[in-house]
Amino acid sequence: MNKEQIETAASADSSATKTMELNSLLTRRAMLELTGMAGMAALIGIAPDAVAQSAPRRPRIACLVSYWGLPTSHADWIVNKLIDGYWWNGAHTPSQVDVASVYIHQFDTSLLGQKVCKAKNIPIFKTVGEAVTLGGKELAVDGVVIVCEHGNYPTDLKGHWLLPRWWIYQQVMRVFEESNRSVPVFNDKHLSYNWDDAKWMFDKSRELNFPLTGGSSIPTYFRKPEIDIAAGTPIRNSIVVGAAPDEGGIFHCIDVLQSFHDRRKGGETGVKSVQSIRGPETWAWVERTPWANSLLEAVRKDRDLKPGAFHESKRPAVCIVEYNDGTHGAVISGEGGGWSYAGEIEGQKDPTVISMLGFPGPISQYHAANAFPHWIIEMMLTRKEPFNAERLLLSTGITNHYMDSNWADGRYSAVGRRVETPYMNMTYRSTHGPMFETGPRPPNTPYIRGFTSA
Repeated sequence: MNKEQIETAASADSSATKTMELNSLLTRRAMLELTGMAGMAALIGIAPDAVAQSAPRRPRIACLVSYWGLPTSHADWIVNKLIDGYWWNGAHTPSQVDVASVYIHQFDTSLLGQKVCKAKNIPIFKTVGEAVTLGGKELAVDGVVIVCEHGNYPTDLKGHWLLPRWWIYQQVMRVFEESNRSVPVFNDKHLSYNWDDAKWMFDKSRELNFPLTGGSSIPTYFRKPEIDIAAGTPIRNSIVVGAAPDEGGIFHCIDVLQSFHDRRKGGETGVKSVQSIRGPETWAWVERTPWANSLLEAVRKDRDLKPGAFHESKRPAVCIVEYNDGTHGAVISGEGGGWSYAGEIEGQKDPTVISMLGFPGPISQYHAANAFPHWIIEMMLTRKEPFNAERLLLSTGITNHYMDSNWADGRYSAVGRRVETPYMNMTYRSTHGPMFETGPRPPNTPYIRGFTSA
């Protein structure tokens, strides 16, 4: 999603110190409505057994978002489904959590979020700390969902979109530490535009012992064919082809690459180097790299595109990833193939091609993130990561260094420098089962809301 399509003309003050005029303090009555008697008993210190015949309390979730102003904003896609349920594997699925609080960084331009929360009696708090403590002094929720993908935020010289993911996350960590307790955290898309901040975010999840997930929704979207790469597959090299005009687009493609490539034989071994090449030199690199050329041709044939179709891309680019075990990966920016993975697998004559395809309009696009609420809720209920959080960190790091590669000493070069990454030597073995959506596609109908029109 191009950020220009979702930014409003109104200027939003992104300063953390701005006072938001909203009477949203949680009353005792509102608390009872949100959590039920069993939840209130837990908050005020009554033993669970003291509430007779109460149903198990649903996890209470704090949703912390950057901007919630349009139906195409990620906050609308994700938070609404945690409230009202979502489409999963061919049927509408009720939510199993309660959204207990919301914080909106760019509040003034997030009129849609205000309207949803008012309709659903969900309090909007003025600060991150108040949202996760429900206005109290200690952590008072069972999970945290951070959605910082849209809003009126600047980009730096290298193209990093300066979204406040780390800024919000570190305030949550402060509450965790002061409360001597932590809960699961979901972070939409990459952890941060800055590697050092992203590594700090990951390290905090291990230090404070809470499950962390997030990333791109595309690895869990509908596939053709409906298969996954088995853990332990002897993958030699892989590519992903998809539209990647900016940081947000390239992250989707990189996370798709990692979601397949980390299931190779021997497990993930970490990233040795990252390089970016942009413009016509992209195709020169492809042509002199036999494995990449062969895999790109396999994607073209699978998608039944004319010869040379990807060379017509308006903004060609390639992200080249070298792994510590000697395997390679690449993301090639090109339109027409959806998001398509192709892997060169030892012992197989032809590459394995798997594509994630097809959401043509705003309503269908809304359903692209249906897997997120499913796996968010699963993590909140089980306190287990749906997939290794190391994958999210590696995808974040590859993205960050891809954006940095074309710059040196303040100067841009279309053929970027090779960035060596000895600090990205994370190792793990992917053991999860299939996580992608199957079954009939969702109906192309308007969103479920607490009011009749958006």
